[in-house]
Amino acid sequence: MEKMELLRNPKQRKLLFSAGFSWMFDAMEVGMISFIAAALAKSWQLSPQQIGYLTSINSVGMAVGAIAAGYLADRYGRKSILLWTLLIFSIASGLSALATGFGVLLLLRFIAGFGLGGELPVASTLVSESVAVKDRGRAVVLLESFWAFGWIISAVVAYFVIAKYGWQWGFIIGAIPALYALYLRRAIEDSPRYTAAGAGKRASFGEGLRDIWNSEHRRTTLMAWILWFTVVFSYYGMFLWLPSVMGLKGFTLIKSFEYVLIMTLAQLPGYFTAAYFIEKFGRKFVLVLYLVLTAVSAIWFGFATSELSLILAGICLSFFNLGAWGGLYAYTPELYPTRVRSTGVGMAAGFGRIGGVIAPFLVGMLVGKGVAVSSIFIIFFVAILIGAAAVLFLGKETKGLELD
Repeated sequence: MEKMELLRNPKQRKLLFSAGFSWMFDAMEVGMISFIAAALAKSWQLSPQQIGYLTSINSVGMAVGAIAAGYLADRYGRKSILLWTLLIFSIASGLSALATGFGVLLLLRFIAGFGLGGELPVASTLVSESVAVKDRGRAVVLLESFWAFGWIISAVVAYFVIAKYGWQWGFIIGAIPALYALYLRRAIEDSPRYTAAGAGKRASFGEGLRDIWNSEHRRTTLMAWILWFTVVFSYYGMFLWLPSVMGLKGFTLIKSFEYVLIMTLAQLPGYFTAAYFIEKFGRKFVLVLYLVLTAVSAIWFGFATSELSLILAGICLSFFNLGAWGGLYAYTPELYPTRVRSTGVGMAAGFGRIGGVIAPFLVGMLVGKGVAVSSIFIIFFVAILIGAAAVLFLGKETKGLELD
């Protein structure tokens, strides 16, 4: 009922769905890479280390993009930076289909990652600043739920298109959001809170960095950076390798894509339950609970041997991990004042993306050395628990608080 009240407001509904579709396209692009990497490994005879490079360079771009776009959105507005990041990753994705060598593909994936990483913190900040305090957390979690639709689309494309017609078509489909940016230009407005802040009150990059690490925000920023690093590290280490891990466990490429699609469907109820709980019990409750259960699911998945156990563990992993992501994006914009909000979110996301750089490369290296999948997933188990502990002991509850 509360969720439906949020969706009944025409202006908020339009913003949520407009930003949500851009979020969905972002997820589709990230999800596509995991499937394209598995297909490229076969067609280009890539080693596990090279797959690690391919997935990691995307995250390098995302780290740089998150930091740059976060600052630029505080200077020039949420809407304009959202549109530019959408265009950057769409064009780079389309050009990736023309790549004839591994080096060229890496360069294009860095550029695409820049746009991808920049869009996410800006979109979450825009939505967070544009809705009433009672709906704020739920709105951002619902925005994040579009990520699941993007992954589902990428899994469907992988199963029906990439597996049959080649990896190039995955990148071509990834260029579609460039057309959507033309619609967004007219469909959304900058947040009222940002507009009211005034041009004279917008901090420079140095001022913003000092602000988020001053005595008032130091504990919060430390918590946010640990949380983002551990969540991004575990997510990109586990999910970008899911199709390949399924292959390591003995399944064919087609079967791997099929099972990952089933697991991906579980993301939706994960988001929707988190959206319900986040306004009922608070941000810290959702993050700690869902992260702990993600850690348990990771250990289960790593040690699963039977087909049924593997699928069930993967479903739980998707459910709890993506629910935690919803809480993460709802929580972070609430930690900072308007003048440095996007900078604070972008810096936390950018630092977190370092984890997204390290994890896929680390998995590729460990797989190449013959380390068991179960041992690799123990690393993710520990990392996720560290993130949960940071929220529990360092985090403050922001449910019901005004943003400034």
